[in-house]
Amino acid sequence: MKNIISLIRTHKIKSICIVILLIWYYFSLPKQLFSEPTSTVIESKDGQLLGAQIANDGQWRFPSSDSIPSKFSASIIAFEDAYFYKHPGFNPISIAKAFWQNIRAGGIERGGSTLTQQVIRLSRKGQPRTYFEKLIEIILATRLEFRHRKDKILKLYAANAPFGGNVVGLDVAAWRYFGRNPHDLSWAESATLAVLPNAPSLIYPGKNQQRLLEKRNRLLKKLFEEETIDQLTYELAIQESLPQKPFPLPQIAPHLLQKVNKEYVGKRVKTTVDKALQQRVNIVVKNNYNILKQNQIYNIGVLVLDVKTRKVLAYVGNSPTDNEHQKDVDVIDKPRSTGSILKPFLYAAMLDAGEILPNTLVADVPTQIASYNPKNFNLEYDGAVPASRALSRSLNVPSVRMLQQFGLDRFHHYVKELGLTDIKYNANHYGLSLILGGAESNLWDLCKSYAAMSSTINHYEETSGKYYTNEFVSPTFLSDFKVDFGKISTEKPIFDAGSIYMTYQSLKEVNRPQGEENWEFFDSSKEIAWKTGTSFGYRDAWAIGSTKDYVVGVWVGNADGEGRPGLVGVSTAAPILFEVFDVLPKSKWFTTPFDELEKIPVCSKSGYRASEICEQVDSVFVQRAGLKTKACPYHKWIHLDESEQYQVNSSCYPINKMKHTSWFVLPPLEAFYYQRKNPSYKNLPSFLPNCLSSDKVVMDFIYPKESVKVFLPKDFDENTNQLVFKLAHNIPNIKIFWYLDKDYIGTTQTFHELVFSPKPGKHVVTVVDELGNEIKRLIEITE
Repeated sequence: MKNIISLIRTHKIKSICIVILLIWYYFSLPKQLFSEPTSTVIESKDGQLLGAQIANDGQWRFPSSDSIPSKFSASIIAFEDAYFYKHPGFNPISIAKAFWQNIRAGGIERGGSTLTQQVIRLSRKGQPRTYFEKLIEIILATRLEFRHRKDKILKLYAANAPFGGNVVGLDVAAWRYFGRNPHDLSWAESATLAVLPNAPSLIYPGKNQQRLLEKRNRLLKKLFEEETIDQLTYELAIQESLPQKPFPLPQIAPHLLQKVNKEYVGKRVKTTVDKALQQRVNIVVKNNYNILKQNQIYNIGVLVLDVKTRKVLAYVGNSPTDNEHQKDVDVIDKPRSTGSILKPFLYAAMLDAGEILPNTLVADVPTQIASYNPKNFNLEYDGAVPASRALSRSLNVPSVRMLQQFGLDRFHHYVKELGLTDIKYNANHYGLSLILGGAESNLWDLCKSYAAMSSTINHYEETSGKYYTNEFVSPTFLSDFKVDFGKISTEKPIFDAGSIYMTYQSLKEVNRPQGEENWEFFDSSKEIAWKTGTSFGYRDAWAIGSTKDYVVGVWVGNADGEGRPGLVGVSTAAPILFEVFDVLPKSKWFTTPFDELEKIPVCSKSGYRASEICEQVDSVFVQRAGLKTKACPYHKWIHLDESEQYQVNSSCYPINKMKHTSWFVLPPLEAFYYQRKNPSYKNLPSFLPNCLSSDKVVMDFIYPKESVKVFLPKDFDENTNQLVFKLAHNIPNIKIFWYLDKDYIGTTQTFHELVFSPKPGKHVVTVVDELGNEIKRLIEITE
């Protein structure tokens, strides 16, 4: 009985021991064999290497690849482990041979390890090469064979094998030693890499070339003898030379790599970038950088987006400058003064709200709003200009007046809806300068907004007159990320398709830079809606353009904010924009969204809806919101005498002899400048003598426009400079009488300019024409 109990107890102990051993065996292998940091790697949309950043431990170690090239697989198995696909993780025959050879040599000369054992040894860094360690490796190797298939084990080896220096893994080795993807290597190159991990500290490119050549050729001969390669391949392979020194890794999109590394450190990221396009854009940027740096302009950013998918096709975060000029700064996401680049959004917003029609006349005259005194870039004025032309010519004064008319808070709301993240303050913080560069934005957000407007027109066509709710979505540079445009809706996202289309029609007419002026006469030319911008002080130059398929954004300047003469959007950023569009496929122009447009009669002179007295009327398409705009206010009925030389009224002329006609009349100040560039403009005729004028506004000050403080400087002789007052009048050759306070100071006729020297203090300037019309202006002279 005691013997039976003893046997049972012994059996239980053995069973427990076996269970414990099985549990230990199961858990003996860590879930993650390799925990070393890996390099951040970015690839193009088709898997080509764009760039990599060294791992945190100073090693070039790429994340494990999805596949192993067949040539390397055949080479490494023939060289290291001929029975790889047959053994359970260790090869008893190889171990026995190695054991006998080591005994005869009196030391360790041969390991006899399989590739599976080598994976285990690589994962157990720093362990001594003893027989006990070899036993542990064998046990863990069999456990690894249970966990993974052979192909996975081979991938682990290829990703972690040392290839000399700080090069770890097949992927890095192929790029460092041959400058190519491992799948593109020849048999000779694959064999070279197969023999390197055997002794990476002793044999590597540039050192011990003869020994490396002999090992490679022995492996090639073995591949030939095993009929893995044919004789011709073998003979050609042994003639190939060995690499002499490592190649630098590609750095085709270094700033995108920085961006990816912030969020995906140590990962292999497949991007949306088109490698061929990226390389071409890099060349465009480099060529222009070499020109611009002669004017001490050192930094350039270029972003190319696919409108339909909102994917980044090219990302050039900076020019190939030096450390002194912030070459590592990614200027694409840095806030900079917007210059005029927001003007199309204001134009589209006013169209969308029914505030204007595309060609509505906007005043372009000297303007002072409180202490703000905007000026056009060329310091000239047109008097009145169609809104579309004001946009295409990027006139500042009309834009400020349009913003004042539309409402600063109202436009600020639109801008926030666009998702311009760097506009962080309220509307009053920016004031009316918001439209001229008083705010900051970045190239990423601006390109996103232009792409969203283009996409709105495209989707309106594709959905037969509907919109997507999430049109103004941020772009992506991740290939596996699909942009969500939201649901289809009848509600417009921000702007309706008709207003955007009209805006683009205007932007298409922007005068192109030198060399592109006659684009419309060439069939190969591309129709592009584009806009430039230049910030105050010549610190930032912008150019953003869109076709149906692509948006290209360019910023040029200095990352440290230094301004430079000639740093203007049309001369520095625009040439780059068109060079980039030249390397993009040609796109068709946007499909006209007729359902969002209405054909109506429009006054050809004023651009307003035609009234019954407009003498020249055009039938044109306008946005549907434009139907609520007012009729032309500039055409008026006037009464002429029988000779049609004078204006008359019932106070001086028989009604039955009057001739009634429609006349295009601009306010006096607008007319003064308008006539200079439009010689066909006719001023109103003078009134017949003895007629009482019924006009309320026939004249206006050119300077000063409103009550102002005036400082009169002294010249080199210490004499105080005089003050020049200017006036515009609707009636030519009329006499104007000038008064300072109550004192008469002079008379002007035809050209109404008067020079005088008022004393310091507050004064009232009064002007009276010979018909009795009077206006006043308050000024204050300071010393």
